[in-house]
Amino acid sequence: MGPKKIKETQRDIIANNQQYNNRFNYANNFIKTSKYTLLTFIPLNLFEQFQRAANFYFLCLLILQLIPEISSLTPFTTAVPLIGVLTLTAIKYAYDDVSRHRTDKTVNNRKSQVLRKGYLVEEKWHRVQVGDVIRMENNSFIAADILLLSSHNPNGLCYIETAELDGETNLKVKQCLDSTNALGEDEKSLSQFNGHIVCEPPNNNLSKFEGTLTYNNHKYSLDNEKVILRGAILRNTPWCYGVVLYAGKDTKLMQNSGKTKFKRTSIDKLLNFIILGIVIFLLCMCLFCTVACGIWESMIGYYFQSYHPWDTVVPVEPVAGATVISLLVFFSYAIVLNTVVPISLYVSVEVIRLFLSKLIDWDKEMYDVTSNTAAKARTTTLNEELGQIQYIFSDKTGTLTQNIMTFNKCSINGRSYGDVIDDTTGEPVELDEHSRKVDFSFNHFYEPTFDFYDQTLLNEVKAGNPDTHMFYRLLALCHTVMPEYGPDDALEYQAQSPDENALVSAARNFGFVFTERTSRTITIQALGMNEVYELLCILDFNNVRKRMSVIVKYEGKIRLYCKGADNVVFERLRPNQEEIRTRTQEHLDKFASEGLRTLCLGVKDLTQQQFDDWKTEHHKAALAMENRDDKLDAVYNIIEKDLTLLGATAIEDKLQDGVAQTIANLQMAGIKLWVLTGDKQETAINIGYSCNLLSDDMWEEPYIVDGHTYEEVMKQLIAHRRSIDNHINVGKTPRNRDDISMRTFSEGSLAETLGDQQGGFALVINGHSLVHALTPDMELAFLGVAEHCTSVICCRVTPLQKALVVELVKKYKEAVSLAIGDGANDVSMIKAADIGVGISGQEGMQAVLASDYSIAQFRYLERLLLVHGRWSYYRMCKFLRYFFYKNFAFTLCHFWYAFFCGFSAQTLLEAGFIAVYNLFYTSLPVLAMAYFDQDVKPFYAHKYPNLYHPGHKSLFFNYRQFTISALQGFVTSMVLFMIPMGAYHDKTDDYGLVLADHYLFGSVVATILVIVVTAQVALDTSYWTVWNHITIWGSLVFYFILTFFYNYVFKGQHIGSLATAMADTTFWFTTLLTTVVLLLPVVAWRFYKVDVHPTLTDKAKLVQRNARIRHKGESGLPRPFSGRRSRRSVRSGYAFAHSEGFGRLITSGRIMREVGGTVGGRGKVHNGIPQPRPYNNNSNSVGKSSSSFLPHSLSKSKMAFMSQAKTSSTALTPPQPMEGQVGEANTPDYPGIPLAD
Repeated sequence: MGPKKIKETQRDIIANNQQYNNRFNYANNFIKTSKYTLLTFIPLNLFEQFQRAANFYFLCLLILQLIPEISSLTPFTTAVPLIGVLTLTAIKYAYDDVSRHRTDKTVNNRKSQVLRKGYLVEEKWHRVQVGDVIRMENNSFIAADILLLSSHNPNGLCYIETAELDGETNLKVKQCLDSTNALGEDEKSLSQFNGHIVCEPPNNNLSKFEGTLTYNNHKYSLDNEKVILRGAILRNTPWCYGVVLYAGKDTKLMQNSGKTKFKRTSIDKLLNFIILGIVIFLLCMCLFCTVACGIWESMIGYYFQSYHPWDTVVPVEPVAGATVISLLVFFSYAIVLNTVVPISLYVSVEVIRLFLSKLIDWDKEMYDVTSNTAAKARTTTLNEELGQIQYIFSDKTGTLTQNIMTFNKCSINGRSYGDVIDDTTGEPVELDEHSRKVDFSFNHFYEPTFDFYDQTLLNEVKAGNPDTHMFYRLLALCHTVMPEYGPDDALEYQAQSPDENALVSAARNFGFVFTERTSRTITIQALGMNEVYELLCILDFNNVRKRMSVIVKYEGKIRLYCKGADNVVFERLRPNQEEIRTRTQEHLDKFASEGLRTLCLGVKDLTQQQFDDWKTEHHKAALAMENRDDKLDAVYNIIEKDLTLLGATAIEDKLQDGVAQTIANLQMAGIKLWVLTGDKQETAINIGYSCNLLSDDMWEEPYIVDGHTYEEVMKQLIAHRRSIDNHINVGKTPRNRDDISMRTFSEGSLAETLGDQQGGFALVINGHSLVHALTPDMELAFLGVAEHCTSVICCRVTPLQKALVVELVKKYKEAVSLAIGDGANDVSMIKAADIGVGISGQEGMQAVLASDYSIAQFRYLERLLLVHGRWSYYRMCKFLRYFFYKNFAFTLCHFWYAFFCGFSAQTLLEAGFIAVYNLFYTSLPVLAMAYFDQDVKPFYAHKYPNLYHPGHKSLFFNYRQFTISALQGFVTSMVLFMIPMGAYHDKTDDYGLVLADHYLFGSVVATILVIVVTAQVALDTSYWTVWNHITIWGSLVFYFILTFFYNYVFKGQHIGSLATAMADTTFWFTTLLTTVVLLLPVVAWRFYKVDVHPTLTDKAKLVQRNARIRHKGESGLPRPFSGRRSRRSVRSGYAFAHSEGFGRLITSGRIMREVGGTVGGRGKVHNGIPQPRPYNNNSNSVGKSSSSFLPHSLSKSKMAFMSQAKTSSTALTPPQPMEGQVGEANTPDYPGIPLAD
């Protein structure tokens, strides 16, 4: 036993000194992700399984069945299904754990080269220890978290791939210190390396590392760029050496492998309460039978002892004996009636979910050819929840947009470029694919995919305009992009963000080509002339600074180039620039109104003395062990001031394909969409109009909340809520409409009250306002406004705020939420939501790795929800309704028989039948229905999104639907028992020889039961496949085959009973009569409901049937996208999507000649967006409503007339979108589905 390990506050390591390092009892490099061993599997797995209430319940019943005094059933009836369930689950767990064992074994036994006593020896990974110096070679996995000491590259560089850590396949650059890189690959020097490392304790932060190295009496600061993490792969580097900092469970990879939050569906939660209710119902039946048994035994049974004596444990006195017998009967009936609690339910549900998740994986309609990416269900437990989504929380960049940036426009020295001006009108010309593009072929570095249309900008560059030259020099110098030359010497850029790549590429095409970066220089080719700049410092980008700068020296002059958000750059400008600042601001406003992403550019000249003084302060901050980032930011602020404004850039982030139509359909489906983005308010609003998130048909302009103080935010929220309340009051007055579509009317939230999606409200709130809105005192006021809005946009939000917004809605709204994003900044939001969807996009795969479902494009979300989600919910609910029906019909036959057997707990049905009823006779038909059934085809699910509404109200399965199913099962069991009882009571055959005994009667009831429940599932099946036919009709055949086989081959107790019954016409008449009596009312009721009170689905089915007969061309588009009125814009559209760049690597003085990966493609130039309209920031404004916006409630007579009358051809066209309350039984019509003849 080693010393007890205490919590680390810092890690203290001396390289190659195991005696020193062992004092701290650091973890070894052995990892274990498996749960079981051969010895612990059975007890541990059984312990876990019996923690489920249903399994424990049946274990108790099995124990009771082992007591002969109280059990009238053999333990076989409970043991078989229980052992079957436990075995199947155990096999699944064992399979998963064997896979983990294999993975652990493979990883622990990987080979690594470790320095031992001056020599490299081959060791297995699990023998690597903290402080060891190890050698890594190209394309090999890194064994532990290491500090890089030396590399094959003379500048100490190495390249790694971190796909196993964060899902990103682009190469990342790491570098070591000069002092340790001098060790090279000399084994003797490396084995004598005794550097003293003090660093942070083990943690799960992949992007940050702080520490110091003391070596040869010098102290060096260590950061994340000098550390390589376990799980990374060495690429494009023949070899490198490093010292182990963290091993095994202490590595950041293992620290990040914590348990994911367990998510449960609303149906799961409902089932728990239902099962509890069933158990209470079971106990009530047992109690009734107990009392009845006591009465019967005391009045009749006591005098019947000469034929059936009491057990020896029963007292001879009438009352005492009857009491004891009745108490024993309580447990007996708990055993007999136990099947009312279905043990196979949970297994069936999991099997159905697994199959439905595979249908998502196999769906070719959600396969993206461009990226070769298919949809993937990463969980199998949430499928039906996809059919009940009420709130979607979406990222914007990379989710709604492509995150592929194109340089679109710019402003240089107060002049705007990018628009093509009509010489006659002086107005900008609409650009299309036929517009003439600028010819950049004079520059042999130009990119054929780069599109620009304003020739005047290139003319200015060629004419030698100093402002344009300075502008493009800044773009070519101020970045952390890495140049890379392909096999054919083609220049490619490796950038940390698409924004940076777009800006450097723009400078390249205009003649200012970034060609090379060395440890201390940046080389550009300016209009054919090489210019080599000495790189003095890079002040790198982060989300707090919102800017980056470089300090370079050229021809003896030191200059700082800076680019960043407009508000950040403007507040750092030198005085006396009001004119250019005003014109640039106007251009920024115009760019923002077009949905473009903007940056401002500034420059500053420095003296040598200014730089030297500042560099001293910078060095001190860089070596700080505590609050290093804060101290560096403070130093950066000292020099980044008194800038000269150069201009601004405007980049277009194109919408993904199909986003606008997808959002329109999701809103018609009654789903509220919230966009949570880091973009500026104006950019987000304009993108909102472009993608149909906002529309001109809304009741008011978008409500803006942008206050900076608590009081301002509260005042705005109160004013907006007052405006909403005014509209609610107006909306409660029905108006006449000539819309042929039927509308529902409710008193719920405003979206439901107004019904029509063409009404509604939108809310836009800024990040600084959200800080106050999410406080406990204001969160309800914020939610009170937001819940009445069909669209909400949160701008400039942090990843934490995204998660807090999701948690707020989950806290106060009983609604199912879905979060969708594509980047690491969306992970917290994805994990917080009920369902997380990741998009494999330009920002890496972190969101996908944290998600429950992954898709390639946002447009596939429509099919995921409206088709797969709706089908999964519909199928699961249908399965549950039928499952409870057939179980009640089966179990309660014993209850009715109790009245004829003196409440003695005698079973009506044979023990073997009881054991396999749910497993063999009735399982496959309902599973086939749950796998394949569909009420409408996918085309109509897309065309009429309001079909999605029932999921919001849980209309397909709830307490009411369960009660109906249970009552149907109750009545079925009674009829099943009573009709055969009347037919066979005191019955003999034609010759008076065969008297109907208990065995024959039980066989008859069992056979009719199987026939009736199988016929019922046939009635419930809406979509017939070959598998439905095989399972339904095959189950009936299988029942007869198995019954005869069991009785005649294994000599069952009921041998000959069924054959004797079938030889008599009474059996066939009784079977037919019982089936007709039970199913005819069901068929009649369903015809009545469909004809008189059709549901939303019924109307869609009618349209679908009519379409088979007469094919008419109909558009699947819900409604045409409206144009926008003019609106004002008062700020620029700056948006930052950068992550921190290669700045620290470059400033430390390292050549970066090779970086893996390729630069993303480029889209076409933006085709223009109509001018925006002013948005609402008036606290007291009330929308001007008109009757065309208001829904109305149709009278019953009018609805009845409309439901019977033939409609014109317009009735088959998709109606206008709306959101309304939907009901199955008491709501006579639904929005979004036209009336059909």
